[in-house]
This record gives sequence, structure tokens and C-alpha cells, in this order.
Amino acid sequence: MSTPWHERAPASFAKRGLIILTLINLFNYLDRYIVSALAESLRQSLHLSDAQLGAVMTAFLISFTLTAPLLGGLGDRAPRPRVIALAVAIWSVATALSGFAGGFLALLVARAAVGIGEAAYGTIGPALIADYFPLSMRGRVFSVFFAAIPIGSAAGYVLGGLVDQRFGWRAAFFIAGVPGLILALLALTLVDPPRGATDTHVSEPAGTRNSWRTYLMLLRNRPYRLTVLGYAAYTFALGGLAFWTPAFLERMRGLPKQQATAGFGAIVVVTGFIGTFLGGWLGDRLLVRHKEAYLWLSGISTLAAAPIAVVAFTAESPIIYFSAFVIIEILLFMSTGPVNSAIVGHVGAHERARAVGLSIFVIHTLGDVPSPPLMGALSDMTTLATAFLIVPVAIAVAGGVWTYAAWSAGR
Repeated sequence: MSTPWHERAPASFAKRGLIILTLINLFNYLDRYIVSALAESLRQSLHLSDAQLGAVMTAFLISFTLTAPLLGGLGDRAPRPRVIALAVAIWSVATALSGFAGGFLALLVARAAVGIGEAAYGTIGPALIADYFPLSMRGRVFSVFFAAIPIGSAAGYVLGGLVDQRFGWRAAFFIAGVPGLILALLALTLVDPPRGATDTHVSEPAGTRNSWRTYLMLLRNRPYRLTVLGYAAYTFALGGLAFWTPAFLERMRGLPKQQATAGFGAIVVVTGFIGTFLGGWLGDRLLVRHKEAYLWLSGISTLAAAPIAVVAFTAESPIIYFSAFVIIEILLFMSTGPVNSAIVGHVGAHERARAVGLSIFVIHTLGDVPSPPLMGALSDMTTLATAFLIVPVAIAVAGGVWTYAAWSAGR
């Protein structure tokens, strides 16, 4: 039997790949959430309603969601570094072009183009990382990769808020888009290992099963299906939370713009870092005792966050609601590495990009595609504070589904 790729190849290939892919992921989320920091300025400058603001995020998510399954098939066959480089270049240029928007429609189209580029990366990046590192390390490795979510999201809030205040919202889009072109060039230098290079058992080679048959098989995969459904409810909650919280703090709690964006951004960075790494470390430690440790950890931590979220959205004292935000963010981010490890762990090596692509389609179709505009519409009819009360419900559903998935798979 031949020596596994990860034992033959220099370890530096995998570490360097993880660094580059994590940096790309950071700008992935910076470009995605900078719109949230600019929401009030966009609303006033382009004369948008709350529902239209939510639709701007939805335009990105629709293109992201619809193209992810198509690009997942490409990621299971084509040279992955080249596809990633092209994807990063596309979304970076589209982000910069958002700064030229003169109205609602132009902004909508630009953000939709960002979604296409990010869909290619979102499906291929995790699959490539899974081929760099063995199963025993994936909880921690994915925690490093997905730590870019809170850091990049918070950087979007902070960068967007600061640049908007000093130079305007158009400059914020320009500054956010340009660095991605450098990262696109770095992506071309990545090593592309064989599919399943770090696995003990490798599934059937790519090409022996077409994409549509693969997607049907994935839908019949019960652990995978439940994991993704729980992830959809989680994404619904997190999408609404991420998009509307700066506006909630500014509008409902009376905080100044910079404090609302930078303050929440700082919370996301710190809690995301702590929660993501804590979850990845605990997941790998518990995996030696229970094969569904990733799902148990995700379910229990998310269920614990639900009642605390109610406190965060109803309390009027800054000490109470900021403290509650810190706790729920830590608990929610604890599932980031484990749940993504569970998704790639429940499928074969040659279908991982498609599995991630299908999960992206489901979690965004049921999750953060509807949540920002739905919360915006509820806000227009009532208040933003009332609209936020659907978030704890979605959090509880996510935790319940993951806990049930762990229990049923372990029977």
C-alpha cells in the first residue's frame, strides 16, 4: 500500500495552504459584511427602505446560493487553486464596483456578482483543507480557517464604519475590494493534493458518479441531511443577527454610529476567536470518545445560546445586553469548526466540494436569504426590536436539530 500523501509531502505545504486559504476567507467575510456597517449611510444616500436594505444582502445570497452546487461539481474535478484564484478576483472587483452604485438596482447587481465569486471559494476551500489535514486534526484546523468569519465580519464592520465616517461609503467599498487581487495571485501558488489524500478510506473516484446522482445520494445521507438542516436554522439566526445588529444598536439603543459598528465588531472578533478555537479544540478532544462529538458539541452550545439571546434583545441596560451578546456569540461560534467538520466527515472524499456546495444552497435558501428581508419587513410593520425576537427561536431550532442528529446517529 502506498504511503499517504500527507506523510510524503512536506508539512509546510499544508500549513502554508491553511494560512493563504484563511486569509482569503477573512476577506471573503469582510467583503460580505461591510454592507452591514454601511447600511444606514446607504439607506440615506440612496433613499432605501429597510426591506430594500435587506434585499441587498439577499441579492448576494441568492447568487451565492444558486451557483454553489454548480461550482461544487467543478471543485471536485478541476484544478482547485486556479478556480479559487478566479473566484477571489471576481468578488474583489465586484466589491470595488459596488462603490460606483448610483441606486438600488446597481447596488443589487454588484452585490450579486460578489456572491458568484464567493460561492466558488466557499465550496472548494473546505474541501481542499480536508485534503491537507487528517481527520484527527480537522476540528482544530477548521477552527483556524473559520476563525476568519468573526475576524473578517468584524473587520467589515470596523473598516466600513471608520472609512464611511471619514471618507464616505463609496470609499469603503473601494478599500475593501483591492486587497483581494493580491490574494488571488497567492492562490495560484497553492498545492493541489489528490482528493482523499489524508483519508484512511477513499470513496469512488471523481467522474464515476455524475453531479446530480451525487446530490441525490447526499440527500439520502441522514447524518449529512440533519446536519445541514440544523445549519440552515443556525444561518437564519446568524444572518439576521449579523446584518441588523449595528442598526439595532444605533436605532433602538441610541448608540452613536461608530460605537454601534466598531463596538459590535470588537465583540464579534474577540468572542468569535475564543468560541471558534474553543469549539475546535473541544471537538477534537471529544472525538476520541464519541464519533458524533462534533454534532453533540454544536447542538448543546447552540441550545444554551437561545435563552441568553432573548435577554440580549430585550434588556435596555448596556451592561446587560452587551454581556449577553458576548455569551451568545461565544456559544454560537463554538459550533463553527465542529459542524463543518461533521459535514465533510459524513461524505466521501470525492464528493466533498459538492457536499459543501449543496449545504451552502440549503443553509442560505432556508437561512440568511430570507432572514434579513423578513426582519426588515417586520421592522417596517412594527419595530426592529420586535423583529429581533425571531432570532432566539431559530437558534433553539438549530440546537435541537443538531442534538437530535447526534443522538440518532449514535444509537
